Amino acid sequence: MQERLEDIRTRLVSISEELGDLGIAALQTAIDEDGVNAKRPESEKRLSRARRAIDKAAAIIGQTPESTTL
Repeated sequence: MQERLEDIRTRLVSISEELGDLGIAALQTAIDEDGVNAKRPESEKRLSRARRAIDKAAAIIGQTPESTTL
């Protein structure tokens, strides 16, 4: 089971990186379109929230039983 959990954790880390790349692309698009007047796009805000959630899930899965507080 530990192997499967590690596989899932690895995939979550990869998804997190993809979401980060998409967020940067959204910011770059906003800058390209609006220059110095660019505002943080809503899509980037959602991508950042999703990435944080994925990072939390990966961290939870990666915890060893000794590090889990009950």
